[in-house]
Amino acid sequence: MLLAILAFIFATSLILGGYAAAVFLPPLIAKRRMDQRLRDVSSPVFDTADATVVMSHAAGPLPMLDRLSATTTAGNRLAKLIEQSGVQTTPSAILIISLAAAAVVGLLAALIVGQTIAGVIGALVGLVSPVLWLKYKRSSRLKKFEEQFPEGLDLMSRAIRAGHAFQTALGMVADDLPPPVGPEFKKTFDRQNFGLPIRDAMNEMADRIPIMDVRFFVTAVAIQRETGGNLAEILDNLAHVVRERFKIRRQVRVHTAHGRFTGYVLLALPAALAAALSFISPETTMVLFTERIGQMMLVGAMVMQTIGFIWIRQVIKIEV
Repeated sequence: MLLAILAFIFATSLILGGYAAAVFLPPLIAKRRMDQRLRDVSSPVFDTADATVVMSHAAGPLPMLDRLSATTTAGNRLAKLIEQSGVQTTPSAILIISLAAAAVVGLLAALIVGQTIAGVIGALVGLVSPVLWLKYKRSSRLKKFEEQFPEGLDLMSRAIRAGHAFQTALGMVADDLPPPVGPEFKKTFDRQNFGLPIRDAMNEMADRIPIMDVRFFVTAVAIQRETGGNLAEILDNLAHVVRERFKIRRQVRVHTAHGRFTGYVLLALPAALAAALSFISPETTMVLFTERIGQMMLVGAMVMQTIGFIWIRQVIKIEV
């Protein structure tokens, strides 16, 4: 009865929270954006009292932990992952969310299944979930950047043909294109505008956006600035190459769709079958969780399923 009450409370809270988020969050976000735009318009253009050229970072809930993580390799990797994902957060916030998710998911898994091993597995899943979410956000952001990147190259080429300098073309791309291309070019433009050499600013951009097309762009600009040449023509050719690579990549995704779908089905089939059998014959299914041999079979099945899924992903992975 206690388990049923807890499940009912959790499901009700989840539904009510989703409804509240869907109803109240969009107007609140729109209002905050409008207030921010009004503050930007109404604020003075030159405010020397608060003006600074020092790069500022967002303060997390535990600033001391942020400073400590900056001295470690894992902390620097996490900070770089956060920057590449475009999420406005800090390593200390991710750590707190990971610990909270581990506690909640582990407790729910232990209560539902009734086994300590289930709580441990649930805690591990909750612990790595925020990092996996950041990696998903980074992957989505990089794909969107790759789609918009040729448009930025075309805009720079037209600006250079119109007589603008390369730095001015960077600023035009930063102002005219939507995220994520616009903000990334804005960072590069601001860094070189505050005195950083353009070569170093471009290399930092290639480090923030680990895409081959961006590396081609940075290398082409560096070579052109050292040896000379028609930069507008170089950018046009690069934009054409990027579009063709993107077109071929989409064709490859179409041809490998069957293999990817097969991998998803084979990965989800055992879990779906176990859920169905738990309703049809719960006594038989619980043997897998209560008996030692059943627990070993579950661990072996998860390991083999993971290996098979990774194997299928590697087979259908084609570099373009």
